[in-house]
Amino acid sequence: MIEQVQMEMDRLVRQLQADQREDGSWDYAFDTGIMTDAYMIILLRILEIDDEELVYKLTQRIESKQEDNGSWKLYHNEKAGNLSRTIEAYIALLVSGVYSKEYPALQKSKQFIVAQGGIGKAGAFTKILLTLLGQRSWPKHFPVPIGALLLPSYFPVNIYRVSVFGRANIIPILLFAHQKYQVDLSIDLSDLQVRNHESDRAEFFQMEEWRGYFNIAIDQFKSYLHTFFHFNQAAVDFAKEYMLKRIEPDGTFLSYFSSTFYMVIALLSIGYEKTHPVILNAVEGLKAMETTIDGWPHIQYTTADVWNTSLISSALQEAGVEAENPMIVKANHFLLTRQHTLFGDWILHNTRALPGGWGFSNINTINPDVDDTTASLRAVIGHSIIRPEWMQAWYRGLQWTLSMQNDDGGWPAFERGVGDELLKWVPVKGAAFVLSDASSADLTGRTLEFLGNTSKLNKDHPQMIAGKKWLKENQRADGSWYGRWGICYIYGNWAALTGLMAAGEKQTTPAVQRGVDWLERIQNKDGGWGESCESDLKKQYVPLEKSTLTHTAWALEALIAASDFPTDQINRGIQYLVKEGQGTGWEYDYPKGQGMGGEFYIHYHSYRYIWPLQTLSRYIKKYSFL
Repeated sequence: MIEQVQMEMDRLVRQLQADQREDGSWDYAFDTGIMTDAYMIILLRILEIDDEELVYKLTQRIESKQEDNGSWKLYHNEKAGNLSRTIEAYIALLVSGVYSKEYPALQKSKQFIVAQGGIGKAGAFTKILLTLLGQRSWPKHFPVPIGALLLPSYFPVNIYRVSVFGRANIIPILLFAHQKYQVDLSIDLSDLQVRNHESDRAEFFQMEEWRGYFNIAIDQFKSYLHTFFHFNQAAVDFAKEYMLKRIEPDGTFLSYFSSTFYMVIALLSIGYEKTHPVILNAVEGLKAMETTIDGWPHIQYTTADVWNTSLISSALQEAGVEAENPMIVKANHFLLTRQHTLFGDWILHNTRALPGGWGFSNINTINPDVDDTTASLRAVIGHSIIRPEWMQAWYRGLQWTLSMQNDDGGWPAFERGVGDELLKWVPVKGAAFVLSDASSADLTGRTLEFLGNTSKLNKDHPQMIAGKKWLKENQRADGSWYGRWGICYIYGNWAALTGLMAAGEKQTTPAVQRGVDWLERIQNKDGGWGESCESDLKKQYVPLEKSTLTHTAWALEALIAASDFPTDQINRGIQYLVKEGQGTGWEYDYPKGQGMGGEFYIHYHSYRYIWPLQTLSRYIKKYSFL
């Protein structure tokens, strides 16, 4: 089997070499389904920008993803289909002008929408879109008044206690909601209303759960908030300045599609012309996120160039590609040019740190995250050793990573100290993901793995001890860990177990044993592992009906880290990776990442190469061969 493993590793290396770009990066798609494609069509129509070729091609991609029952899904095994995504697709196809309501695809989607309760049953963000397009009314008082943006930092709930990802979306929404802004695209969705449903009220977000939440969260400050109403203009100015000061060189707002879309609408709502340079540059930035999947354009939510490149460079070096190989030199040069030198919002809760992190996308300059930083540092460590001029950059990244540890011992993604429990009670699906950036098993485990295996931080260092303690305290009773940014418990276990082992834990440590036992229990008969996105929604492990390369690689890497010899479970998993490496089917395109629970999931096109290569390499290296 060793010869087969080596042959598969060689094939993966050749594939990655062929796909590398001239600048040293890998631009594999960051595929989030049809949401961004639909919103792009809607945005172009709102701005009256004539790009009919792009609009037409996006409609073709959207239609190609429609299910037989008329719905669109977030993931393959979503049972009925997704109502919110179907409504968004319906609107995009309708406003594109390519289709009329009588078109069969729209008729089928209408039947699905009505059968599911109509547009009144849509999720919160889809209701925002419906209200923006005049299909619902703005409430007299939006649940969160814009004056809340001016709440001082000593209040338990203020805008800087919300995650940077949440702020980037909420601030523009509050601005155009305050303006009660609507656009007229000459569409009528009244035939998608099902009026006997309580949720289909005329006013937006007038729901008992919202009132209940804000009674708990804000009522104690209500008298204080009312004094802000005469400061509405100050809040409007704050929102505008917040957005404009965080526009990236490509014109996007913090490199995210959704925040950029909302920023454009917010600026229109306060009087910006559709042809204003800020708006046109934003649209060009979104267009630059276009990639091609199965022959059709897809507007990515963001690009993943730094993430792809850092992980691939590391995996290639694990596989034996030398640091001075031109492929690695180009990749690491690309990464070093993307290290951050500017302060971002992270400084607000991390006041003593200096810039030095990395962000996710190609154009991210002020919004670094811990995962991309440790991934980039893993990749460039070889060059930092042999090229002293790069060592300073490496240490800046290391210091930034260490500074980001939360007081509870875990690591967040973007900002330390932004994990308020109160925010998790907001009654919107996925709100905890948008609003909170708490410590997570995946970030904590991967950071410990980096600190232990790459930076060689002393195992008795207080930060290592605190990180291990956090992981042990947050292990579930069944032995698993929940992973925030991947799917889901397999992802969490992989990060936690590799992190604990790198941080000096023994194989006999109860937390390690329970984690290993859990992974072995859920192995599939074919030797692989697979997990459903439903795990994220149900907050418990839900097996996928098929194994996937990525889940299998994650599980195996964890088991390899915790075993001195190749167990039967490990060998069966390795055989699966070798056998299925070039397979096809829906399971190969199944999302392995999550952006916002219940709203969108991510299919990383790079993962089928990265994780099998890294895992096969570690299998060969560790057992070398017995």
